[in-house]
Amino acid sequence: MPQLILRVAIPVPLFQVFDYLPPLNGNLALCPGLRVLVQLGKRQLVGLLIEISGSTEVDWKTLRPVRAIIDSEPIFSQDLLALLQWASHYYHHPPGEVFFTALPILLRRGVPVTLPLNSANKVCKLVMLGKEQEADLLNSCNYTLNEAQAAAVAVVLATLERFQVFLIGGALGSGKTEVYLRLIEAVIARDRQVLVLVPEISLTPQFLERLQMRLSAPLAVLHSGLGDRERLDAWLLTRSGITRVLVGTRSAVFTPCKNLGLLIIDEEHDTSFKQGKGFRYHARDLAVIRGKQLGIPVILSSATPTFKSFQNAQNGRYQLLNLPNRIAYSCKPFVEILDMRYQSLTEGLSQILLERIKLTLNSNKQVLLFLNRRGFATVLLCHACGWSSQCRNCDSHMTLHLAQYRLICHHCGDTRTVNISCPVCSSTELRALGCGTERLEKFLHERFPKIDVTRIDRDSTRRRGRLEILISNTNVDGPHILIGTQMLASGHQFPNVTLVGIIDIDRGLYSSIDFLASERTAQLILQVIGRTGCEGNPVTVIIQTYQPDHPLLQILIKKGYLAFSSIVLAERQAALLPPFSYQALLRVEADSVELAIAFLKSVVALATGIKDGIELLGPAPAPREHRAGRYREQLLLQAENRQNLHRFLGLWVPQLKKQSYNHRVHWSIDIDPIELC
Repeated sequence: MPQLILRVAIPVPLFQVFDYLPPLNGNLALCPGLRVLVQLGKRQLVGLLIEISGSTEVDWKTLRPVRAIIDSEPIFSQDLLALLQWASHYYHHPPGEVFFTALPILLRRGVPVTLPLNSANKVCKLVMLGKEQEADLLNSCNYTLNEAQAAAVAVVLATLERFQVFLIGGALGSGKTEVYLRLIEAVIARDRQVLVLVPEISLTPQFLERLQMRLSAPLAVLHSGLGDRERLDAWLLTRSGITRVLVGTRSAVFTPCKNLGLLIIDEEHDTSFKQGKGFRYHARDLAVIRGKQLGIPVILSSATPTFKSFQNAQNGRYQLLNLPNRIAYSCKPFVEILDMRYQSLTEGLSQILLERIKLTLNSNKQVLLFLNRRGFATVLLCHACGWSSQCRNCDSHMTLHLAQYRLICHHCGDTRTVNISCPVCSSTELRALGCGTERLEKFLHERFPKIDVTRIDRDSTRRRGRLEILISNTNVDGPHILIGTQMLASGHQFPNVTLVGIIDIDRGLYSSIDFLASERTAQLILQVIGRTGCEGNPVTVIIQTYQPDHPLLQILIKKGYLAFSSIVLAERQAALLPPFSYQALLRVEADSVELAIAFLKSVVALATGIKDGIELLGPAPAPREHRAGRYREQLLLQAENRQNLHRFLGLWVPQLKKQSYNHRVHWSIDIDPIELC
């Protein structure tokens, strides 16, 4: 029997690693973290060596040698290998897919590891300021911390050599970013690196710009909007230690760092940190695990933290650093709840709000209108026969997009051209019902023809750099109307806005299928409000609602987010809902409902005898049962003890692959799900 067995992770959907023999050229140094070229069946694939062992559970005579060693040194450090192995076990996901998620695309293809020739490559946004320029910029940023900010900085500085999670919360506009800018400076001064995670690609340029104004150190950015070579260069420069601060979206949590000293997760409440397909990891939670493994502090920052993070601060797992007051030049908005009952509406706007818009524009100020629904109309309806624009592949209506003159399903992406007549009865009496951002934009152009109207949603910002252009156009003096969806709710500032209209938030207050809806609605309201008032301009916020007396809405507006959080957390504790219990969601897709349910019933039977302490809820239809031509059913697993849940999953999930339905059914397991659709 050979002395060495190489355990290799290969990007295939199997819950195992593969054993190989050393390459025929045995003179190469072998260690975990190297990429290798292997034969799997008839395919030649890139794999990752994760372990060297002296034994194997299969007949060693059947093992093949590794065809080639790609790297001369490990591309992953031992701590990052440990993080990825932990993630594979925790999220119960095939290890090969987990390891290769952490690699840039070019490295997955076997491209050699070579640093870019110019380490100040502009593609990677590297910046090295001259000493004179640095002094000028620091003088221009001469900002005195208030008492709460200074205390927060001092507390974190005292822990730079050990693990501790800090939750920086408090009032909107209280200067949280300034706190961790000071901390970044301190970490760099100690010759260490900082990793900053932001939820959206659109937030990286503005944060990078602030860093460039403060630091004379190489910076890099990493997100999916970059080209393959750009991403690889940023990854390699950070791995080598040249990059001192890396700003990236969720996948950047896996970037190797030579000497990482601080992890920061900006807007930690944002759902974009959760991967929605395939390997369904949560970057915020993995950042906490990475910080623990490295023995370094982790900062979670949000004015509206998740209830999970807030509860961790309440029970002492995290340390809460509260910044209760807005910074000196920031003005707290006045919030008004507008009762929409019996109000006459024009394209979703009450007459009261329209009059306020007019007065604001006449005062040479700007208006922000938040409507979290893109497109022109939510449904196209025939007034003669009742036909509606139902999606052919989903249990949902297709949205009318007038600019493209198409009907588009926002769930599966199916599109079709709009006909001038009903496809059923040929009547031309087609009515566009419901209001989206595109329709609101058209109406306001007509109502205020001399005023610039800017719409910011996924449709208007598809082209690279378009979002930055639109935002810069609004940050000028003079009257302006800005319309936007959830894209506006994080990071961006609109200093000239003095009136905010929140058009439709009632659906989030009453959700029968998502217990997280009220939490997200509260976060959305406050984050939209927080985009304004940063330059001291008094701001009025009008919330249109048919539920003006809703107790949670009243508490949120009158007492603030922490009071709101405490009340909702008490309700969840009474109902044993997360974070007071732990969940996993098994999602199933098949060509028929019967097949999906049959699969779920078969795997429920597998749980007999091993489900001690586990509650199985279902099988049940997904909230959108028919989507993209497939039928979706699900099974929710819940336990009061996290260890019990993962013990059960460790026994149960490997059995799912052995079911006879697998060639006709697609399934996935989601640990700590943040949505049930």
